[in-house]
Amino acid sequence: MNAYPFELLLAPVAKPLAASVTVPGSKSITNRALVLAALGDRPKTLLTGALQSEDTEVMVACLNELGFGIEPEWETASIVVYRSKSKVIPSSSAELFVGNSGTTVRFVTALAALGHGRYRLDGVPRMRERPIQDLLDAINALGANAFSEAGNGCPPVVIQSEGLKGGTVAIRADLSSQFLSALLMAAPRADSELLIRVEGPRVSEPYVEMTLDMLHAWGAEVESLADGYLAKVGFRDSPAEYAIEPDASAASYFWAAAAVTGGRVMVLRLTRDSLQGDVAFVDALEKMGCRIEECAEGIAVQGFSLKGIDIDMNAISDTAMTLAAVALFAEGPTTIRNIAHVRHKETDRIAAVAAELRKLGATVEEFDDGLRIVPGPLKGCSVATYDDHRMAMSLAIVGLKVPGVKIENPGCVAKTYPGFWQDWARMSE
Repeated sequence: MNAYPFELLLAPVAKPLAASVTVPGSKSITNRALVLAALGDRPKTLLTGALQSEDTEVMVACLNELGFGIEPEWETASIVVYRSKSKVIPSSSAELFVGNSGTTVRFVTALAALGHGRYRLDGVPRMRERPIQDLLDAINALGANAFSEAGNGCPPVVIQSEGLKGGTVAIRADLSSQFLSALLMAAPRADSELLIRVEGPRVSEPYVEMTLDMLHAWGAEVESLADGYLAKVGFRDSPAEYAIEPDASAASYFWAAAAVTGGRVMVLRLTRDSLQGDVAFVDALEKMGCRIEECAEGIAVQGFSLKGIDIDMNAISDTAMTLAAVALFAEGPTTIRNIAHVRHKETDRIAAVAAELRKLGATVEEFDDGLRIVPGPLKGCSVATYDDHRMAMSLAIVGLKVPGVKIENPGCVAKTYPGFWQDWARMSE
């Protein structure tokens, strides 16, 4: 992060883009694969196409602290994971630093509850504002003693456990799908089969589907029910090698670049068969007027005149800010709905994107679960990123067309995409 200036001045492109790009491995898949490889029935698993970023590095560090053998070879985008032969969780105590990684704190909280001992998880100041109580309630119902040190339902979290018993447990998934994903991945290592009942509405359901697909790839028996899931004990015939897809959330910025410049950008090695729901971002661009082209090599977006749309983005909320940036260049307003849960991400993403788009010249109405963007004459300015990687990458889209856009703290992209600015520049060459 220190390699970047405090502000990065972006240069608009002179003509429509024409590029093919390769984005790094999925953060969501990498961190799930690390947990499943640590829990599966193979003594050694090779993960290929893995993402090196702050979020995946803290996951690797946490698993090493828990006693697993995790050997990343970042130069080849691979990680070797050695499972414990004797214990589900090798270490009986650990101090675990999770940075500001939501996947790490939630997945490792459930993972640590499978252990026998005491474990503490903490992170950066923003992590101490991110909710986790619904997951703590669920693992406590399964026999652990897990609590928020501050008593506010947020980290630091302490887990004292003698493993997780089976039975029936209820969990909410209306603030984060990661609570449910964390419990699902831990479930096959509970003492007996586990019936998970999901209470209330669910957010970001494609991420839960990703978790289920990966559990099945690892040989776990998890049955989907009308109101939840039934997980049997154990993993059977886990993969010796697992290939991680390119990151569809990262791809959204490059597809958006084609949309706003009227160009054509293909993201290689991503298809509709992806585990990642965020591939559906191209459908939103299609509704705005773009043409989508699919082939064996990947998915391309061809930009045309854009029109504003009204869209529910609950299922693909990580791309909501990307679409908000595209909306600045559309004819007519764009309304993004049903993303209230993104207020609990790295920053309050609804408030943050509304504030920055107003600086750039748009009229933005913010409401509880979304925002309405009315395009206006745009002007260059310094835009804040709130130490949020997705704010920085989304606002970069504006700089493709508007002179004078400066991204504050551009190094925050290291959380999930350390090479973003280099790839962004290459696309524009």
